[in-house]
Amino acid sequence: MNDLLPLWILLGLLVVVGLVTGGAISVRRRRRAPGAGPAPRPTGVTTPRAAEHADDGPRGTAATAVLDPDTAVVEPETPSAPAVERPEPVGGRLVRLRERLARSGSPLGARLLSVLSRDHLSEDDWDELEETLLLADVGAGPAGELIESLRTKVRVLGVRDAESVRSLLREELVALVDPTFDRSLATTPTTTQDGQVPAVVLVVGVNGTGKTTTVGKLARVLVAEDRSVVLGAADTFRAAAADQLQTWGARVGVPTVRADRDGADPAAVAFDAVRRGRVEGADVVLVDTAGRLQNKAGLMDELGKIRRVITKEAPLSEVLLVLDATTGQNGLNQARVFGEVAGVTGIVLTKLDGTARGGIVVAVQRELGVPVKLVGLGEGPDDLAPFDAGEFVDGLLGG
Repeated sequence: MNDLLPLWILLGLLVVVGLVTGGAISVRRRRRAPGAGPAPRPTGVTTPRAAEHADDGPRGTAATAVLDPDTAVVEPETPSAPAVERPEPVGGRLVRLRERLARSGSPLGARLLSVLSRDHLSEDDWDELEETLLLADVGAGPAGELIESLRTKVRVLGVRDAESVRSLLREELVALVDPTFDRSLATTPTTTQDGQVPAVVLVVGVNGTGKTTTVGKLARVLVAEDRSVVLGAADTFRAAAADQLQTWGARVGVPTVRADRDGADPAAVAFDAVRRGRVEGADVVLVDTAGRLQNKAGLMDELGKIRRVITKEAPLSEVLLVLDATTGQNGLNQARVFGEVAGVTGIVLTKLDGTARGGIVVAVQRELGVPVKLVGLGEGPDDLAPFDAGEFVDGLLGG
């Protein structure tokens, strides 16, 4: 009997441990059960299943454009996002470009002024002027027009002193850049019988021009003007693109609609972004797209699909083509093809500050018949500015 006592004690301890453990599990379950719901999903993610067949359906209305919470989770901040920033005011940004160009001694303006200030202009001097314009990517046609106009005015007016030469050259360059273009961005929402429709801006271009960065900086421009913005990360092929765009948006409190996997249908993401903009009553939806070479037919066709899908939900207000100002004539080839496929309404020139190729402004406008609307001034978050012909020319001429 005494030998059985330790066995009974052991069994009793096991029963007690079992009861304690079961109670703890029950307590944990009871604590989690009330209103637990599904586990939280990553912020800023949209799974575009609802939009995969957007080509087949009619355009949405404010009454029906309600996103399924299982297929769209959009938040303005990432878990590690910094405090929301207030972007720099837009006014005066291009003044910084003028100052930077002046400090760097813009090669284009300096060379033109140097030749025109000579006592007697020979044919060789005029040839040098034209060559300078061509090297600056002004283009043969515009360069010839400028030289002929300068020849006539120098001969008729007898301009020789430095200040008069500079004033004359400024007048001719401003005319060449064309201040008559409407360079405003169409970012005002419209009101229809179905409710408010946001302005939709599609951003396109080849790889490496800085499209995603430009979209992020443009969001800051709009936030600085007190516009509400939704970002669409339709570059689903570059793994870091959506993360990069979401980070830009988080810094200014702007939500980003993105795919839940790499390689998802970019048209579906664009569609969901525009629909989200309608649901939230946003002023502007900015849609980033993957970089694509202008000679790749399949990629360009995909861009056409993105356009068609977006317009089922809201009309496109702007199609901005991002070009690297240092690419010269290759940039013109890109502009030509994108203009035909995407219906470009405006140009964004990046890496414009300090370049000798400022003439690309003239050339690309002549090629597409659409204006340069924005210029990249540098690598800072607020280094994107509305383009102004007079400020730009003053920067080229160093004052």
